Amino acid sequence: MAGFALGAEQEEWCGRLRALARERLRPLAEKGEPGRVNRPLLAELGELGLLERVFGSGALELCLLRESLAYGCTEAETALALQGLGAHPVLRSGSAAQRERWLPGVRAGRHVAAFALSEPGAGSDAAALALTAEADGPGWRLTGSKCWISNAPEADFYTVFARTGEAPGAKGITAFLVPADRPGLTGEALEMLSPHPIGSLAFDGVPVGREDVLGGPGQGFRVAMETLNLFRPSVGAFAVGMARAALDATVAHTAGRTAFGGVLADLQAVAHRVAEMATRTEAARLLVYAAAGAYDSGAADVPGRAAMAKLLATETAQYVVDHAVQLHGAAALRRGHLLEHLYREVRAPRIYEGASEVQRTIIAKELYRGVAAR
Repeated sequence: MAGFALGAEQEEWCGRLRALARERLRPLAEKGEPGRVNRPLLAELGELGLLERVFGSGALELCLLRESLAYGCTEAETALALQGLGAHPVLRSGSAAQRERWLPGVRAGRHVAAFALSEPGAGSDAAALALTAEADGPGWRLTGSKCWISNAPEADFYTVFARTGEAPGAKGITAFLVPADRPGLTGEALEMLSPHPIGSLAFDGVPVGREDVLGGPGQGFRVAMETLNLFRPSVGAFAVGMARAALDATVAHTAGRTAFGGVLADLQAVAHRVAEMATRTEAARLLVYAAAGAYDSGAADVPGRAAMAKLLATETAQYVVDHAVQLHGAAALRRGHLLEHLYREVRAPRIYEGASEVQRTIIAKELYRGVAAR
């Protein structure tokens, strides 16, 4: 089912991406170890020029890229997205020296990037982070911890958000580019439901200087939000890609599975459920494209649109995958089945880069801000 916003060339490109994901990326993903950075997969993403597209694309193209890869290989999609999330602050707010040092390796899949915002006590409430940057001569020393950081502890560098204290709350946060080999920086992997690498980081007086700052002192929250406003619609695209894969598998299964004297699709309860899955998936897909288009056009309401797109798409994907499992029956619970894999993958996007509850709060604030401005 083609979305009206896409032209023939875009649809063709998406088809090529799905084929690449299935034929070249999926075999590499299957050789990887769950919970670990898959460097051969990253290198292939670089070789194919897909990582370059992350940094040269608008929001809509990024969404199409993530949706198409997610349809055929969620591991490849996630590896690509994490490179973009971790390195986009360097592209957008880094110095010429920072960009020259790190971005070519990220684009080639040689350097692994990570976005280190969340903490044990500051996940959804990002402005409440407690990692401190204490003044030390011309620079600072970072002390504290980060948690739930994708690609940690194997990343080669981290975009780290710490409290420098220029003002309370969000105004006192600074973003730093911290190479993984800085003294005092350690980490450990966390075993999570989703198969991509996630870990915690400990900062024991890690030295950083003015040359490591992204943006400027006290501008870290802005750096973080600029990144998230771009990537939130594309998280929705990731979710839509999973939903479409689950939907297509369900249509094929119910059309061919015999039961009760016919095929499952002949049962009205089944057919209506599949119709609902398809309708919700298409609605989420179009909302994601609309949010991405708003970002690309420089619209003023991007935060609210991005939040709507992520909210609807991730909640929809959870619904679609869950019902797909139900319609497939016990076979979908077997390790290695597409839907068993998607069932583990689909849960996390409702939490990371702003939980569904946070997205609803953003949407409401944007709505009432419009009322106050009248």
